[in-house]
Amino acid sequence: MSSQEARRDLPAHLTDEVPQVQPMQPGRSWLAVDSAGHHFLFPLTEAGEIFPMVPLMPVPHAQSWFLGVGNLRGHLHGVVDLGRFLGLAATEPVREPSMLVAFNASFEVNAALRVDRLAGLRSEADFSLERDADPAAPTFVGQRLLDAEGRVWQEIHLAALVRHEAFLRIVG
Repeated sequence: MSSQEARRDLPAHLTDEVPQVQPMQPGRSWLAVDSAGHHFLFPLTEAGEIFPMVPLMPVPHAQSWFLGVGNLRGHLHGVVDLGRFLGLAATEPVREPSMLVAFNASFEVNAALRVDRLAGLRSEADFSLERDADPAAPTFVGQRLLDAEGRVWQEIHLAALVRHEAFLRIVG
């Protein structure tokens, strides 16, 4: 029975109380993380599984931000420290264990980003636009958004990050 048929079969005085089913309007949503004392947003459609930190095998001659290779669910993944890759120095000590955020499987890249802390899920309603992406910034850098507490969040487009030349060049 469709929702319209169900409304028609109700007594007239109840039909005003039954809300019409409205299709959800798709909005942007993100996985919020902290790294090196900064706040970042990964589009949910681009983020993959989240893992606790695992033992890593170092890779000789790799960039300092490439931490090594780890086993995530039986597959080897390269692990990149997000803060170091972005050239950020930690501004405060990390109080929680590091986490790994893998890339969406559709990117076909076995890599994960090490972040200091997961900060939950966020939607457009949680932010106001601080400014659009800087045209001089790398292609993976998105908008800067401001939350209700006045914190600045930087959007990182993971789909662009996995194709960025600097990200692909792990050898130092």
